[in-house]
Amino acid sequence: MNDWDREWPAPAKLNLFLHVVGRRSDGYHLLQTVFRFLDHGDTLRCERRTDGRIVRAEPLPGVAPASDLVVRAAEALRDATGASAGVTLHLDKRLPMGGGLGGGSSDAATTLIALNHLWHTGLDSSRLQAIGLRLGADVPIFIHGRSAFAEGVGERFSEVLLPPAWYLVLVPAVSVPTPEIFRSPLLRRDTPAVSARDWRPGEGRNDLEPVACSLFPEVERHLAWLRTYGNARMSGSGACCFVDFASEAPARAALAALPAGMRGFVARGIDRHPLAGI
Repeated sequence: MNDWDREWPAPAKLNLFLHVVGRRSDGYHLLQTVFRFLDHGDTLRCERRTDGRIVRAEPLPGVAPASDLVVRAAEALRDATGASAGVTLHLDKRLPMGGGLGGGSSDAATTLIALNHLWHTGLDSSRLQAIGLRLGADVPIFIHGRSAFAEGVGERFSEVLLPPAWYLVLVPAVSVPTPEIFRSPLLRRDTPAVSARDWRPGEGRNDLEPVACSLFPEVERHLAWLRTYGNARMSGSGACCFVDFASEAPARAALAALPAGMRGFVARGIDRHPLAGI
């Protein structure tokens, strides 16, 4: 298959825990988290152009082109490498905006990976991650491409082994603005740091969750229902929430039992990004 004809996956991520352990002098928060990918996400297709323009084929409703992360990622790669090629970007969007699943960041990372390959710009993973970090704190993990314990603003990674799991992910009908969560005076910013080698699956919490629940009661309602099945968490800054299962069947049974008005999906946890190594 011609690489220009292929589809490039942009998987969702979950934060299995998320602690705010401090704040830098520039205002950025210092975090500790574990990222895990899901076998569910968006899909990108790149169409070659000969006029040198970078164009989003289907504009994202409510998002100006200057704020569109896939367009910005393509422009950032071109600026960093001196490439002159153009591209039309076709994105099949399945992940919710403001959901805490890393949709926009994953889309940006996949754009960088795909165009680095298609444009033959030859950047290694570390250089792509540096470009990605300027687009958003969650972009580097998708380029890193493996489950990881992350620190700093979320860009320093340590390998972590995670047990197999299936996840029921609920998608409340709200979009949570991340800056509002981090601005809140209710946010705890002094959780004691833990070392990557000492962390175990199931430990920790999401420090952003109480703030999101106070601002968006729908998040709390979805979490309360999920907690009948186990240790439910919110992912990222929300609004999506999840609970894990050891196998697929009970996860799908829980999905089938969703109350009217709630929606969600079941996905398998994966420990390697589908594009890792490209």
